[in-house]
Amino acid sequence: MMRKIIKSNSLNYNFKFLKKPFDVGTLTCTDVLCCIIFLFFIVGYILLGLVAWVHGDPRRVAYPTDSQGHFCGQKGTPNENKSILFYFNLLKCTSPSVMINLQCPTTQICVSKCPERFVTYVEMQFRTESNQSHWAYYKQFCKSSFVSPAKSLTEILLEEDCPAAIFPSKPFLQRCFPDFSTNNGTLTIGNKTTFEDGSGKTRNVMELRAAANGVNRLLKARSIGTKVFEDYSTSWFWILIGLFIAMVLSWMFLLLLRYTAGFLFWVFMFGVLGIIGYGIWHCYQEYHKLQGHPTSELTIYDVGIQTDLSIYFELKQTWFTFFIILCIIEAVITIVLIFLRNRIRLAIALLKEGSKAIGYIPNTLIYPILTFILISICISYWAVTAVFLATSGTPIYKVMTAGGQCEHENATCDPEIFNTTDTYKACPGAMCNFVFYGGKSLYHQYITIFQIYNLFAFLWLINFVLALGQCTLAGAFAAYYWATKKPDDIPPFPLFTAFGRAIRYHTGSLAFGSLILAAIQMFRVILEYMDRHLKYARNKFSKFIQCCLKCCFWCLEKVVKFLNRNAYIMIAIYGKNFCKSARDAFNLLMRNVVRVAVMDKVTEFVLILGKVLVAGSIGILSFLLFTQRIPMILKGPTSLNYYWVPMLTVIFGSFLIAHGFFSVYAMCIDTLFICFLEDLERNDGSTARPFYMSQSLLKILKQNLQNEKR
Repeated sequence: MMRKIIKSNSLNYNFKFLKKPFDVGTLTCTDVLCCIIFLFFIVGYILLGLVAWVHGDPRRVAYPTDSQGHFCGQKGTPNENKSILFYFNLLKCTSPSVMINLQCPTTQICVSKCPERFVTYVEMQFRTESNQSHWAYYKQFCKSSFVSPAKSLTEILLEEDCPAAIFPSKPFLQRCFPDFSTNNGTLTIGNKTTFEDGSGKTRNVMELRAAANGVNRLLKARSIGTKVFEDYSTSWFWILIGLFIAMVLSWMFLLLLRYTAGFLFWVFMFGVLGIIGYGIWHCYQEYHKLQGHPTSELTIYDVGIQTDLSIYFELKQTWFTFFIILCIIEAVITIVLIFLRNRIRLAIALLKEGSKAIGYIPNTLIYPILTFILISICISYWAVTAVFLATSGTPIYKVMTAGGQCEHENATCDPEIFNTTDTYKACPGAMCNFVFYGGKSLYHQYITIFQIYNLFAFLWLINFVLALGQCTLAGAFAAYYWATKKPDDIPPFPLFTAFGRAIRYHTGSLAFGSLILAAIQMFRVILEYMDRHLKYARNKFSKFIQCCLKCCFWCLEKVVKFLNRNAYIMIAIYGKNFCKSARDAFNLLMRNVVRVAVMDKVTEFVLILGKVLVAGSIGILSFLLFTQRIPMILKGPTSLNYYWVPMLTVIFGSFLIAHGFFSVYAMCIDTLFICFLEDLERNDGSTARPFYMSQSLLKILKQNLQNEKR
């Protein structure tokens, strides 16, 4: 009878083309063409990095650059002791982003320190007559120390030798920014609210603030950053202890799941039912309490949209609506638990089996460290290559004017001869300033293409690393499931064997699956880029289309990730290529769609509960420690500026550690589930075709079959 039932459930599935599960002797290389393309792609990626390394110069990111394209603070240059960039007229800059991008239409020079006082060029001339020290101080902010202090202001401004005025500033991001402060709620600079700009005009501090909008917040952020660094240096030892405890708790939770998975699930479900039941009772009480109140008879439509939400809670209709919604939810959950109780028991049994499998192959919990290292290498290589590509080329200079009214605005120029050209004569006050690095060679013309290649290669490699981890873990746990006698028949070193098998035979298949996912993610990146750069040039219809596309690609990415994950499991079991494995996995899951849904939700609940328990427990302990709530038991650091800095670090780190542990557990459950479904369709429990599942799973299966028979 059992054979007939299983045969009917298999939907006449054709077993002829399937190889024996875990038959290593029949393994062959899969998706060889994609493997070759992937290897050539990696070689091209390495060559791109080498070419970028030859042409790029990361000093252009590390050091600010003056108007002549010279680095500030670079050793072996005249600016070696001048590491800060100074702007002649900050009022010409419209925002901090303009300054950071070095596109402010004012002269920029390298200085050793920022000015500390208010002085105009005219005031300096009067003071120098009695004391030469005033000129000695002022000339350090001029382009050349050989400028004569007797030059008129007009000559200075035309020749751009010195700034018309200087004011108190502080270095930030290696650039001189105004030293703003607040005095009794009034914004000041150097205890002044107005100042002379050097050209005879009196300026308000707010004008300077408008030119450097947001800089004050950044300066405060620097102070906060310093305190945060101090907190880390004080509490790093306790943070490491907290992360170690999180690792131990994650390990203990996985072991306890072997005995408490069912208890945790049913306690949670009955707790949810109890909470919803209390909500139903509370809604009824509030509805009954409002009986007889005239205003409570109004409807939500009569009240309309109100900012005070308490008005809605004075209506009977509101509580009646809540009452109906909660009753429906309670009924749905109850019906689901009643009719799917057997499949829920099977899911719980698989959770326990997963904990047992990890207990027999404990080194699988170490594998996320290898994944983390490989991903870190990919991220580092991508970032370094992107920086070298961005800094490739020679300095490019363009014509800039404060008002942008010059007809030659943004035209390329040569700063050495700019003052003698017709452009300078046609646009009084124009400057030839450094803008960015570029060139006219073939390499420089394709910098954008290379950056896109760099990003796509990064996405492909990241997805390949994740795919390699999933296939490796699936191979190790499949070795556990298909062992006839557990744990005696489990092959030695199953994790290392699975890793070597995935690299040797299935690199092409893993590259194929990760390529599909990388292409989808690249489209999403392009959509996000378009959304940011065309934000103000779109109508409502285009916004609607773009939102639909973003939603569709997000859903598509989730679906492909799910299919890829199960395809990698089938690859690890049977050693087929990606397309056949994905097809077999999809067909297998569709034939057991209810079991898949129940299994997915039960596993998701248990893992979320575990992550919350681990991160929450460590969070409570860290709060008690860093706030000195338990000095009699354990005394933590006493000189913290912000106790929440190490506390949040410990909580976030604990959550990542728990996620790493439970990702292995989730892969184990998915692998065992696929193997269980394959076992059902291949075997019937007879002597000739015995089940490979454990006795606990076999017992639940027999109970399910008996219930179906009834």
